[in-house]
Order: sequence, then C-alpha cells, then structure tokens
Amino acid sequence: MTSTILVTGGTGTLGGHVVPLLRAAGHEVRVLSRRERAPEPGVEYVTGDLMKDEGVEASVAGAATILHLAGGPKGDEVATRNLVRAAARAGVGHLVYISVVGADRVPLAWLRMKLAAERTVADSGIPFTTLRAAQFHDLTLKMVRQMTRLPVLPSPGGLRLQPVDSGEVAARLAELTLGTPCGPVPDMTGPRLYDLQALARPYLHLSGRRTRPSLPVRIPGKAGRAYRAGANLTLEGAEVGKRTWEQFLAERLGREDLPE
Repeated sequence: MTSTILVTGGTGTLGGHVVPLLRAAGHEVRVLSRRERAPEPGVEYVTGDLMKDEGVEASVAGAATILHLAGGPKGDEVATRNLVRAAARAGVGHLVYISVVGADRVPLAWLRMKLAAERTVADSGIPFTTLRAAQFHDLTLKMVRQMTRLPVLPSPGGLRLQPVDSGEVAARLAELTLGTPCGPVPDMTGPRLYDLQALARPYLHLSGRRTRPSLPVRIPGKAGRAYRAGANLTLEGAEVGKRTWEQFLAERLGREDLPE
C-alpha cells in the first residue's frame, strides 16, 4: 500500500464517493469524524472535531496528503485554520480543498467564509490544490423539494444555477489528491444552466406532482445584483461535468420513494 490520505468530511455526500476511489487507487485512507465508527478494510476512522480543535493533531499525524471536504453553514474558516495549523506542524505535503464557485464574487456570509478558508489554505505554506465546484445535484434536489411544497413556486428573476454531479466532482478530487499540488484549478460545473422553473419542471413531472404557479420575486441588495449578473456561475474556462440534472433525477427518483 502507498501513503495515508486523511479525508475530512469523509462520511458526507462527497466523501462517500471519493473515499472508495482513493482506496481503489491503493491508498490507506483515514477519515476524521465527530463520531466513533468501526474501521473498514483500508479505512481508519479517527474521532475529532475541527471546530473545537479536538483530535486534529492525532488525525494528521503520518498523513502525507489531506483532502479537506468538511464544511457547514458556519465556521469553515475556523475549522480550516485549526486543520492547517496541525497539518503544517505535521509536515503534510499536499492539502486539497473543495470550495464553491463564486466564493469571491457573491457577497453572502457563507461564501465569504469559504473564501476566508481558501485564503487560509493558500497562505499556509503547505503545497495545496483548491477546486471550486457548483451546487451539487443532491443539494439542488433538497432545495427543489422544499420549494415545490409551497402553493406557488418562487421565481427569483435572473437567478441561474449550474448543478453538477457529486460523483463527477469526487472523481476530479480523487485525481487532484493523487496528483501534485496545483494551487487553484479551473472551477467544475454542470453541463447546463437552469432557472428555478427549469429545475422544478422535470422534478414535478417525474414525481407525478402537479405543476405550481410561479411567483416572480426579486433578490434584494448586493447579493441579488451579483446573482442577476451571474456571479455564481462560471461560463468560460470551467471543467464541465457530463451528467445533467434530468439524468440525475431520472435515476434518483427511480430508486427511492417519491415525495408525497
């Protein structure tokens, strides 16, 4: 076997795809988790909390590479700072970070937090790679399900998304993790642009639900202007996935209970 790779967030949606890919490439994988888990062949689980800076030193010890996937609605910059500090002391040779398209262009607190975490990685002195990805199909589905429960479907003018397949992002991250540090790499997006209506239509059709009347709304302030200008998109120079929203829905809704 080759060197150990530490994966934070390895039990999440993206981690569930990428950990098997790293194992298939012959690497021992260590997953940092807040809860104790039984080991699996080639996968060691270590308990720790990046936000509280607990167990981080032990998790990075002996790891040649770190793939940092862990994230949440707040505190990513704190968690990343704690990880980077421990990784620098441990002499980690490559730190790979997943961020979000538009982190430097859309003035939302969550994206400012992601940008701060990016800068922490870049300024760490550790050789690094950062990939920004568009919204995953999985997260888009959660949003669409919530919106289509309403009697009318809000239709934010000018808002468009480029949902991307999490499995394809995972494959790209595995490739980057097994390669040499590249610094910032091209963003990764899905193959098509959608407004909310275009996202909802195939979901409603495939789930056998009636269409919803739309209600035009306007996203206020600087964030609204940024979204209307497409600041959350990468229209040129991105690495583009192949799996469309419609293909994702057809497979997902075909193997799960449909929403009521």
